[in-house]
Amino acid sequence: MTVLKTLLRHAALAACLALAVVGAARAAPPTGQDLPDIGTPADQVITLSDEYKLGAMVVKQLRDSGQILDDLEIGEYIQGIGARLSSHAQEGNMKFTFLVVKDPSINAFALPGGFVCVHSGLILATTGESELAGVLAHEVSHVTQRHIARGVQQASRASLGATAAMLAAILLGAMSGNSNVGMAGVMAGQSAAMQGQLNFSRENEYEADRVGIGVMAAAGYDPNAMGTFFETLGRRMGSGGPNAKILEFLQTHPVTSGRVAEAKARATSYPLVRPVDTVGYRLTREKLRVLTMGSDTNPHDVYADAAVHDPAIGDYRYYGRALALVQQNQAAEGVPLLRDLVARHPDVIEYHSALGQALLAADDLQGSRAALAHALELFPRNVPITVRFAETLMRTGEARLAHTVLLDLFNAIQPSQDQVRFIALVASAAGEAAEADYYMAEYHVMNGDLTLAILQLRQALATPGVTPVQRSRFKARIDELKEYLPIRLQGAVERGDPLPQQMPDDRR
Repeated sequence: MTVLKTLLRHAALAACLALAVVGAARAAPPTGQDLPDIGTPADQVITLSDEYKLGAMVVKQLRDSGQILDDLEIGEYIQGIGARLSSHAQEGNMKFTFLVVKDPSINAFALPGGFVCVHSGLILATTGESELAGVLAHEVSHVTQRHIARGVQQASRASLGATAAMLAAILLGAMSGNSNVGMAGVMAGQSAAMQGQLNFSRENEYEADRVGIGVMAAAGYDPNAMGTFFETLGRRMGSGGPNAKILEFLQTHPVTSGRVAEAKARATSYPLVRPVDTVGYRLTREKLRVLTMGSDTNPHDVYADAAVHDPAIGDYRYYGRALALVQQNQAAEGVPLLRDLVARHPDVIEYHSALGQALLAADDLQGSRAALAHALELFPRNVPITVRFAETLMRTGEARLAHTVLLDLFNAIQPSQDQVRFIALVASAAGEAAEADYYMAEYHVMNGDLTLAILQLRQALATPGVTPVQRSRFKARIDELKEYLPIRLQGAVERGDPLPQQMPDDRR
């Protein structure tokens, strides 16, 4: 349990620095790692720590608006391919986070601080894993080359908060399909001057292409795929539509024939690679296809080819049919398909996870429990399997066991924000009220709500039966968090006075 607390503390502190100290009187001193040797004066204006704060603020707004797709299996896949690329892109001084945005358009964007977002529509538009890797490598290169930092450096008077608000407004406007939404945000953020500085220049785009091709080649992907997919992106952007102007604004420049030609020419300087798409890529695309289906879609029609077993039909189609049946409240019909897939491919985690979920949806609680317990034996501490197992245990009334299982996982793997919230709910159901409050406090810190986190910790302290060890830990956490509050609120924390539930705008 101690390790989990340490992981939570580090993750929460990072989020605290990212979301709460912009404009505050107290700020963490920069370290030597904040000054990468990239040959530009950008670090004199915005450090790597500042970039993380900016990116985290935008991600928070995207998440709060419901734009981020929170799916365990898809998230695990996209983070995996992203980690493979980013490990070849820099020397380990930056942590990357890869997210899927729920949007049917073909687009992807990089945010400062290592946040890379890819639209679900782009993943579905790719015809191979190397094309997806090419897009991610391009966006990773925007981050490692600190293109946004260079843009901000040109407008040193711009605050991080204003920049984050402007970026979020543009992105939300683009994803809403209403250009007025984005432009209104730009005007409200007084970003007319910032627009030219944050747009990636033609040189930035070509540099990201050049660096990105090297990254994807080093990671074992086909470097030719970047130019190939650019052609697809160019055709889509050239087709017009309500998002055309916003897409062009976000991309800065249309994908020209010259850019495609240069990408293809550069790829020839690397050894020929003929990679095979992973099972994870095919299953991720199929799950996204199902998740983006309309509620009136008939899975029997969409997956008519997978109605009977045929060796010529790809297994991913049977996986998709099963998921679609579950989504359309016909889970019992999808269970046999998944049992067959598990039997034939016991090494594929996604099949085990889907089977457990299908059985749960079909109200076969014990069947789901057995299937996921078996999967956990095969894949210890796998995040999707462990969390799915805990979800089933909650349904079977075994909240204490679910709490134990999650603790074992998060002692080894840093939990995400959603996973911290889930373990808080599990702890509450297990009768661990004080621990549930503590976890929720960490959730609020990761969300940037420091005063709400302290209020939650105060509630934990007031819980009957709190042990001396817990009391000491909760008080220490309050003392740690108060250092990032405005000075006038620090005294209120020390005196035990009431606190506002949100950080006030005036942080002096």
